[in-house]
Amino acid sequence: MLLVGSALRPEVRERPMTVFEINPQKDKRWSSFVESHPGSSVFHTTEWLAALERTYRYKPRVFTTCDAGEPLTNGIVFCEVNSWLTGSKLVSLPFSDHCEPLLTDPEAINLLLSGISRKSSDRFQYAEIRLRSVQLGSQVDSQFQSEHFLHVLDLTRSLEELYSNLHHNCIRRKILRADRERLVLDQGRSEVLLKEFYSLLLLTRRRHRLPPQPFAWFQNLVECFGPRLVIRVARLEGRPIAAILTLRHKQTIVYKYGCSNERYHKLGGMPRLFWQAIQEAKADKLHEFDLGRSDPANTGLIRFKDHLGATPSTVSYRHLFRSQDSSKDMLKSPLMRAILPHLPDGLFRLAGEILYRHAG
Repeated sequence: MLLVGSALRPEVRERPMTVFEINPQKDKRWSSFVESHPGSSVFHTTEWLAALERTYRYKPRVFTTCDAGEPLTNGIVFCEVNSWLTGSKLVSLPFSDHCEPLLTDPEAINLLLSGISRKSSDRFQYAEIRLRSVQLGSQVDSQFQSEHFLHVLDLTRSLEELYSNLHHNCIRRKILRADRERLVLDQGRSEVLLKEFYSLLLLTRRRHRLPPQPFAWFQNLVECFGPRLVIRVARLEGRPIAAILTLRHKQTIVYKYGCSNERYHKLGGMPRLFWQAIQEAKADKLHEFDLGRSDPANTGLIRFKDHLGATPSTVSYRHLFRSQDSSKDMLKSPLMRAILPHLPDGLFRLAGEILYRHAG
C-alpha cells in the first residue's frame, strides 16, 4: 500500500519565484537600499540614473524578487536602451565602470537572472551586467563579453604611507615639478570650471580618436550630484592644462573623467590633481579612491594607476540570453577612429551626441 500511495502522490514541482519590476526614480525603497547596502556604488544612485535619463532618455528599471510594500533585499538596476541603429537592450548600467547586483542573499542572483531572462528575452537583444565580485552560478545562461581592470586606492593608510607608495619618478617628481612651475589648482562645479574641463576633454578625445561625450551629459551630472561632484582644474598662467572630475558615494571618492593638454604633460598637472584629491579625501576620512576601469589594451592608463599605488582587480562584462554587442565596436571602428580627429569642432561634438545615444 505504501508503494501504491507513493505512486498516486502528485508530483511536487518548484514554482519559479516571481520577479518584479520597479521604477528606482519613483520607488523610495531603492534609494534607501542603495544607501544601506555595503556593495552599492555611485552608479546605483538615483543621481546617476537621473543624469542618464535626462541626457540619453534611457529608462531606468530595477528587477527584484520583493513585492510592493516589502523591504528590498535584492535588486539589479538596468537602463532600457532603445536604438534604431544598434537595437534594444538592457544595460546595467550605461557608462558605468561596474554595477554589481545588490543582494543580501547570494543565492538570489540565480533566481533574479532567470526571471530577467524570462521577462525580457523576447523584447531585447540581450541584458548586460558588469560584475565586480558577484559570482554567477553555472545554471545562469550568460556569455562572457569583456574583462577590464579596476584600480582602487586604499585610503585607510596614513597620508605619509600613501605618498611613499606613489611612484618616485612618474608621480612624486611630477608633483614637485607642478609646484615649482606654480601651477594653480582650482575646484568646484561652476560653469567656468565645467567649460574649462570640457575644452580639455575635446582635446583628449581627439588625441585618443574617440567621440566626445555631450556637454549636456556633464551639465546633468553637475545638476544631479550637486556638492558630491567636484571638478578640479590645474592652470598655468591662467591657461587650463589638466582637469579631473570626481564623484562621491558614501565613503568612496570615484575618479570618472580626466583630460589634459598634452603640450604641458611634463609639468605634472594630472599627478598634482590626483594628489590634491587624495589629500582632501583623507581629510574627509573617506575609505577608498575608486580610480575606475581600464581596458587591458590601455597599458599607459593601467601603468599610471599602478604608479598611484592602487590595487588592481577585474570587472567582468557578461550578456544574458543571447547576442553580440556591436555598439562598442561602432565607437572604436577603424573607420570611425580615422575620421574623428579631422572633423571640425561642431561635427566632432555632434558625432558624440549621436553615437553615445545609441551606444549605451
